[in-house]
Amino acid sequence: MSNGLLRRLAACLAMAASVLAAAPAGAVTSPILVVEVDSGKVIYGQAATDPWFPASITKLMTTYVALDLVRQGRLSLDSLITISAAAAAEPPSKMGFRPGTKLTLDNALKIIMVKSANDVAWAIGENLGGSIEGFAQMMNETAQRIGMRESRWTNPNGLPDARQWTTARDMAILGRALIRDFPESRALFSISAIQFGRSVMANHNGLLGRYAGADGMKTGFICSGGFNVVASATRNGRRIITVVMGQPSARERDLKAFDLFDYGFSQSAGWTAQTLDALPTSNLGEPPDLRPYICDKRKALPVDEGQGAITASAGAAGASADNANAQLMAAAAPPSAALAFATMNSAALRNRALPPRAPLQPILVWIGRDPAEGAIALNEQEEAEKAEKAAKLAEARKAKLEAIAAKREAAQAARQAKGPAAAPAKAAKPEAKKALARGKGGVPATASAFAPAESTPVMEGAPKLKVDTVRKPAAKAAVKPQAKPEAKAKPAAKASSAKPATAGKSTRSASKTQADD
Repeated sequence: MSNGLLRRLAACLAMAASVLAAAPAGAVTSPILVVEVDSGKVIYGQAATDPWFPASITKLMTTYVALDLVRQGRLSLDSLITISAAAAAEPPSKMGFRPGTKLTLDNALKIIMVKSANDVAWAIGENLGGSIEGFAQMMNETAQRIGMRESRWTNPNGLPDARQWTTARDMAILGRALIRDFPESRALFSISAIQFGRSVMANHNGLLGRYAGADGMKTGFICSGGFNVVASATRNGRRIITVVMGQPSARERDLKAFDLFDYGFSQSAGWTAQTLDALPTSNLGEPPDLRPYICDKRKALPVDEGQGAITASAGAAGASADNANAQLMAAAAPPSAALAFATMNSAALRNRALPPRAPLQPILVWIGRDPAEGAIALNEQEEAEKAEKAAKLAEARKAKLEAIAAKREAAQAARQAKGPAAAPAKAAKPEAKKALARGKGGVPATASAFAPAESTPVMEGAPKLKVDTVRKPAAKAAVKPQAKPEAKAKPAAKASSAKPATAGKSTRSASKTQADD
């Protein structure tokens, strides 16, 4: 085995060990449950009553409370929900509505089921419960009434809270209650996309439009809980709910739900099958924290984006993720269940992909009471956003100009602080340019042979040179004055024919000697 493979294996084991250490009791098993809707009988399950962080499948509980209030006549689907500043401040996924925006409860429910908008879910809780705490109390009371024994709710959108958890069993009970108690709202959970203004947003549920018969319900993801889904599908009049939790990616979550549906529709829930109510209580006292495994700081943060998540390369997870996930799924199904091998072995999913998604059929949503009012309000918001953007640009431009002006003033102050000593040096530059323009070349400072006459020592008795004249080398200046008298003395030499030729040579030698002296 190569060193690189050994290192990867050691890293995988260390990662899996950190996840296992987070569990209070032994190995962590990802909850999985397949239930027949009509009878409530369990077709397959593992860790179905273990506590788990729900993430955005919380919004199914929020929807049940809202629809229950409508059924009681305490409000209607046309009731307006107002986005508060606190709701607008919730982190993504969100619609980004400005504080004060109003929309109907019907549109708000469609948005949280498709876009999983945390700001809109928060606004539903505030408006229906009077406060988030008040709505959480309504969620808990409703959960107990419909038989959800292990769930605890503190907020309506599922954002991380260590006090909020549920179980696969409770979510299957909730899914059955939504289908049973609100048959007129079943279409709410199968919307493939919504259109708001010019934007079209696809449902995060990657099974819709891919798995034959899939008709709901909701996905969710946070680092501590992994990728979760409560999904429903119908074939030949038989409806099944599948719950998958704690998966390392949206792709694996949806592929495993795909296999679970295939298995569920191939099995019949016999009279000996357990019901949801009969499932044994878990020994875990709190949910395991999957953050060290799901959200590795060395990799990009996973996202639950439905359509994009399915088409991602299966090899992106790598062998280390497969090995670590095998550790997470330590408690496998009994050998008699063919399902165990299809859903527990991540390596088997590496080269698999679901079919392409069917064309989206967006449902229009709007703000305000009706589409016309919504169009006006949307235009006003767009204009306000443009004005706000222009104001920010103008402010940034003004700040930039002020910074430039301040820099200039600082430079001017620095020049003034140096005093008038720097002024002559600057004034000399224009004078030099004017001199060059008049044709007067500059005098090199290091060329002493071309120094001005005034700076050159002059022998006593020598004629005074003009200021701009240049003195010639000393040797040449001494020869020329002696050469002229010699030339004048030649006629005398010719007249004296008695002197021999050597006399001329001695005269020249004497002249040369005088010149050298």
